[in-house]
Amino acid sequence: MPSAHKESRPFLIFVGLIIVITGYFFWWLALIPILLFIYVLYFFRDPERIISSDPQDIVSPADGKIIAVDEIVEDYFTKQKMKRVAVFLSVFDVHVNRSPVEGKVLKSHHHAGEFLDARNPEIDVKNEAQNWLIETSHGMVVVRQIAGLIARRIVAWSQEGDVLTKGHRFGMIRFGSRTDVFLPLDCEIHVQVGQRVEGGSTVIAQWAKASQ
Repeated sequence: MPSAHKESRPFLIFVGLIIVITGYFFWWLALIPILLFIYVLYFFRDPERIISSDPQDIVSPADGKIIAVDEIVEDYFTKQKMKRVAVFLSVFDVHVNRSPVEGKVLKSHHHAGEFLDARNPEIDVKNEAQNWLIETSHGMVVVRQIAGLIARRIVAWSQEGDVLTKGHRFGMIRFGSRTDVFLPLDCEIHVQVGQRVEGGSTVIAQWAKASQ
């Protein structure tokens, strides 16, 4: 089964070889790759999270800081105005992405592009991204994983047809990025710009009461 730990192996092996080679000639040179080895272990961590059991709750798809809460046209799948919550992930945040809702993946599409900084307003149309259309009992939800300046690979662990539980790990972005979630307009948002959130455990919104 795909996991953050498996994704880390090529990096750990590469850095481990550097440690052995540098340490063989000059032990003090190995200190830098040792620190890098520790950072790689830290970056690819995947802590367990307590997922809300309330069916009304919509949880954060990622760890990081909220950089946008607004209403814009989701121009990839729905072509409709939706509420958007954008989460910026620094290189120190957990980079495993979790499904904010329970539902079925109707469509998943990888969009090749540039690698602008994840806080640049143009990344929505220019950067490499993985788009997910999730069908729920309350309506359609779109999750967009966006590669940033440092992130160079979006890893998908789920695929079209998969049924995701709320908080399910569906992929990750490596080394700094952004994850956006697009919700129906009648959802009630519970976060604000500048707030720190944790993937799977922070409730970012709730479904409209009438959609129960």
